[in-house]
Amino acid sequence: MPPIHARTQVCAILGHPVGHSLSPAIHNAAFDALSLDYVYVAHDVAPDSLAAAIAGARALGYRGLSVTIPHKVAALSCVDDVDETARAIGCINTVVNDGGRLTGHNSDGLGALAALRRAGADPAGRRVVILGSGGAARALAVTLAASATPQRIVLLGVVLDELAQLSRDVLGLGRCDTAGRELTEATLTEELGTADLLLQCTPVGMHPNAEASLVPAALLRPELCVFDAVYNPRRTALLQAAAAAGCRVVEGLEMFIGQAVVQFELWTGRPAPIDVMRRIVEERL
Repeated sequence: MPPIHARTQVCAILGHPVGHSLSPAIHNAAFDALSLDYVYVAHDVAPDSLAAAIAGARALGYRGLSVTIPHKVAALSCVDDVDETARAIGCINTVVNDGGRLTGHNSDGLGALAALRRAGADPAGRRVVILGSGGAARALAVTLAASATPQRIVLLGVVLDELAQLSRDVLGLGRCDTAGRELTEATLTEELGTADLLLQCTPVGMHPNAEASLVPAALLRPELCVFDAVYNPRRTALLQAAAAAGCRVVEGLEMFIGQAVVQFELWTGRPAPIDVMRRIVEERL
């Protein structure tokens, strides 16, 4: 890493806790790979200090911020502008400082969309089934509806009030046919029978319950592309079964890398060195 001086552009992650974050290693390696005069640091910020921390970053001239748990919703009220997709999602995870004016973005859904496109599974014109209605499902559903023009999005979930609200919000964008249905064996069977893409956006299958899956192997067919937002383990039980069935699979790791790529490019205006960022993530995981 080159010497840090008064002209070095500073980016940071704000979270609580934040010591486990891979973001400093990922972004600093990317800055170094392109010989950019940037540095990325981590700040553990308690919830009642978030507004002061963001105001401080503005005053100090930080170029950008990553915002992680538990601050993604609260940070909305701490910036000057929020892009349309992030506002529809209802939270931000990225802040860009342009001359003291702060703009909030959400790179989670964009990271997943970029990962799907890199895998040759562009959702445009496709029939998409999303499992879940929480944060990850919301980010993907809103981003796909706003940016990818799928033919249809079907949300399958078990938290019915949350599912209904997300369905209304996505439908309200007016850009694709959308339906929300309770996740049952019958609805899963019916919807996967005609789907092109399956996006698994629940914690099911995450370590230490790595053997769990919401999708019976019998419903997986070679024409289906399967994405799982879980990245620990890297190959979930669902992805293993999907690969065995001949499906194209996209790992959650690619969404994690993709959202960092979006952040890097917003801050620097330069194409991100994706291979460098992927290598850092793979080494650390």
